[in-house]
Amino acid sequence: MGANSSSISELPENEYLQKLSGSEPISENDPFWNQLLSFSFTTPTNSADLKLLEEATISVCKSLVEKNPRTGNLGSLIKVFLSRTKELKISAECQNHLFIWQAHNALFIICCLLKVFISRMSEEELQLHFTYEEKAGPSSYGTECEDLIEELLCCLIQLIVEIPLLYPCQHTDSNWWKWLCSWYRGRYSGGVTSALGYAVRDITYSISLEAVTTLIVFLSCQLFHKEILRESIIHKYLMHGRCLPYTSRLVKTLLYNFIRQERSPPPGTHAFQQQTDGGGLLYGIASGVATGLWTVFTLGGVGSKASAQLEQCSPLASQSLLLLLVLANLTDAPDTPNPYRQAIMSFKNTQDNTAFSSSNPHAFQINFNSLYTALCEQQKSDQATLLLYMLLHQNSNVRTYVLARTDIENLVLPILEILYHVEERNSHHVYMALIILLILTEDDGFNRSIHEVILKNITWYAERVLTEISLGSLLILVVIRTIQYNMTRTRDKYLHTNCLAALANMSAQFRSLHQYAAQRIISLFSLLSKKHNKVLEQATQSLRGSLGSNDSPLPDYAQDLNVIEEVIRMMLEIINSCLTNSLHHNPNLVYALLYKRDLFEQFRTHPSFQDIMQNIDLVISFFSSRLEQAGAELSVERVLEIIKQGAVALPKDRLRKFPELKFKYVEEEQPEEFFIPYVWSLVYNSAVALYWNPRDIQLFTMDSG
Repeated sequence: MGANSSSISELPENEYLQKLSGSEPISENDPFWNQLLSFSFTTPTNSADLKLLEEATISVCKSLVEKNPRTGNLGSLIKVFLSRTKELKISAECQNHLFIWQAHNALFIICCLLKVFISRMSEEELQLHFTYEEKAGPSSYGTECEDLIEELLCCLIQLIVEIPLLYPCQHTDSNWWKWLCSWYRGRYSGGVTSALGYAVRDITYSISLEAVTTLIVFLSCQLFHKEILRESIIHKYLMHGRCLPYTSRLVKTLLYNFIRQERSPPPGTHAFQQQTDGGGLLYGIASGVATGLWTVFTLGGVGSKASAQLEQCSPLASQSLLLLLVLANLTDAPDTPNPYRQAIMSFKNTQDNTAFSSSNPHAFQINFNSLYTALCEQQKSDQATLLLYMLLHQNSNVRTYVLARTDIENLVLPILEILYHVEERNSHHVYMALIILLILTEDDGFNRSIHEVILKNITWYAERVLTEISLGSLLILVVIRTIQYNMTRTRDKYLHTNCLAALANMSAQFRSLHQYAAQRIISLFSLLSKKHNKVLEQATQSLRGSLGSNDSPLPDYAQDLNVIEEVIRMMLEIINSCLTNSLHHNPNLVYALLYKRDLFEQFRTHPSFQDIMQNIDLVISFFSSRLEQAGAELSVERVLEIIKQGAVALPKDRLRKFPELKFKYVEEEQPEEFFIPYVWSLVYNSAVALYWNPRDIQLFTMDSG
């Protein structure tokens, strides 16, 4: 782009980009590359500027696609980048002080070009463009050249896992650091360790982010296919060959990027200031370029709304998490399982000293306490909730650790808040939150402990002031609210099933239910009862009307009735499970049951509910009798006292035993059909500084993204 580039609109006419995409081959040793890569350019972050960049890049790409078979300039650009990154890693005696800046700029151009190439051609065509070499003759491509795609992919992974996000007083024993300090002392005065530390951190942050982004772009071919890609060329490179040994280190680095949540460097943190004589870092390139360089590294233009938002978060953490989710959900190769998923399934706590299995070469260790803290703090995003789901479902080490935490409320409360604000969340996010609860409630220890955690002043729960309530009772309230919302709005059977399964898993361990939670359980049953009666009445009227007319088909009320009766039976089983296993711990539930006893009358003789109604009917009769004996005009306190006394006196052998209610989450067959479009919709909507034309997307419809 050159030192004079300043705005997106000028890119198509930029002389350096025109030469790159022109008819003349450019040797990788040509001084042109120093000119091209010494540019000042503000990386756009808002959608309007990103769209402009996309459109400007397309015009350059069209020319490059046409000319590259003769010039091999794409390959030359990539080789220049690869040579710069080698200098990045050697660097102890390097005399070229522009190598980080130029490596970043080269990668930025490669990423922009790749994104357009991938959206407009098959992987086979893309692979061919990587093989074209600089030749004076007609269209031809090298037969003995190195595999540039694999070389580039491997280099990107190495950049992510090997370039540290340096800080003052860190890594001071490395050759990297010693060389930079020596170079800095020769040109500037002041505190070397602190000033240079922040400078290097800014640079390495940006090039790490660009490497993560470029890997996402490489994998974005999935966006342009309706079907799930099962034999992708890029997938093959990442799962075999030179990239494979880096699997565990890449997953570990991406996880730590997510854990650390390092913010992007703020504008103005320039350690490399211009010299007073007008010279400076960039060997005579226009003095404004140095300032522009740092604008590139801070990812955004001054005053842009997107930039202000990014200052409040970490684009590297966000982008790393997206890449991790993409890698974890790649389909298995025909001969080997996905190594990135294997790494996620098997990593251990740094405090775990047990030996790794020899059958898993991708295992590693990570600090579980830091991971847990990050997961608790980041649950407002779909990505973090999806990561939590993956870890709980697939990694038994993480699941065991989470269930053993004594501060489990820090994780559960954000999940409940997602469900409470169901109207504002997309359905996939709600599903993930529900499945997380279902997985947690499979553990009896969790189901007991949540009733021992007492919470005060839940400010986001608006229906009622909850000054003090157990985590277990709050969980019941939120799940029941989700069921009621689903009944009146979405009517999603899958959502119903998971909500009820979580309640069923907890029911035997219900303890000291809050009076409001007990009321809501019975209120939900009341709502279901009314709905059952309404559908039954509609079915009866429809049947009568059909006797006089054969013209119109009957609505399928039988199916509606079956669904409602299934839900009613599940609710009766949940109530029964609580009464059978922990009646003496739940006087408020018995109170609510007695208060609404008439609700259950119609189900006593119903063939679908007769068996499960026996215990509920017995409890209602037993406690009703004791209340009648106590006389009329009883206070709430007196009724609860009688219930507590009666709970001790009720012979337990009179309650019929039913099988324990236990539900276990099992992924459906071919889960990739759900997860891959979901993950890529998150990338499409959330990735930093990436824009794809919505008309090009084939994997999902825009309203599902």
